[in-house]
Amino acid sequence: MRTFLGRLVDLLPRPLDPIRSIKLKLAILLVCSGGVAFAYFNYRIGWLPPATTVTAIVLALITSQILAHGMTRPLREMTTAARAMARGDYTRRVRATARDEVGELAHAFNQMAADLDAADQQRRELIANVSHELRTPITALHGVLENLVDGVAEPDPATLRTALAQTERLGLLVTELLDLSQIDAGAFTLDLEEFDLELLLDEVAAEAEVMAAAVGRGVRFTLDVQPPGAGAVADRERLYQVVLNLLDNAARHGPAGGKVHVSAQAREDDVVIEVRDEGPGIPAEERDRVFERFTRGERAGGGGTGLGLAIARWVVDLHGGSIGVVVPGQLPPGEPEGCRIRVVLPTP
Repeated sequence: MRTFLGRLVDLLPRPLDPIRSIKLKLAILLVCSGGVAFAYFNYRIGWLPPATTVTAIVLALITSQILAHGMTRPLREMTTAARAMARGDYTRRVRATARDEVGELAHAFNQMAADLDAADQQRRELIANVSHELRTPITALHGVLENLVDGVAEPDPATLRTALAQTERLGLLVTELLDLSQIDAGAFTLDLEEFDLELLLDEVAAEAEVMAAAVGRGVRFTLDVQPPGAGAVADRERLYQVVLNLLDNAARHGPAGGKVHVSAQAREDDVVIEVRDEGPGIPAEERDRVFERFTRGERAGGGGTGLGLAIARWVVDLHGGSIGVVVPGQLPPGEPEGCRIRVVLPTP
């Protein structure tokens, strides 16, 4: 019934649409509705005092203009704020004290402005972070290649490993940006296959160790896979990326020269992978935020774009699994605190 009435109302003409002032529309509405009412009473009664009729209409118009001021002010504020937003100013907000449809619109407008402000801030942070992350390996590569060309350094394995590490760092950054665009486009797909879990973790740890050495962290990685030779069914390339992001994050935020322990356990229904560093851990208020985009944490100035953990969460979610920070109360007795992130992937 409501749907039928709504469609019927939509078919009614809108003669007041050309008028640009809602206050004027309200005045015309009052005059027309009052005129119809007075005409009806005049028809039924046969006579109405002209002075009383005109006075009632004038008082109604004055009252409507006073009351309409509070009704239309949020609309004017929204118009001003929308024009400011078109110029890039997302700080404007609208007073939203009414409880009617205009008040709900004002609340929705303020929420939209806040979301746009946050998105603009994230865009600025992304540009700054990516610029910084690109400049560091490019500068290092430039220095290595310049020394090789000038004959200051020989193309020995150590020098070439340094250049390779910086190239891999650039590749990781480009991969994160491409993955971000795929996530936004909804084109993030999985290619499931069966593989040796221990071999995968060995490869990831070797690459993470080279990356940590390139930035002067000197972190050592230890592995523990149970049972030995266990296999897993997942997207190998994506899981490789998830673990590499976790190891790189642990190396950046843990102590220089420390250890990062990687453990994996293949169970009947799922595979559990944990990465633990020796750092101070993640504060309780940040444990959920670390998996949001552009969140880089406050524990260390190790750089990063703030995309690694967000992409890791997307990959794990696509597998139907879960990823999260293990809170200290869930750790076995005697285990060091640090930061401990657990990934659980269900067995297909």
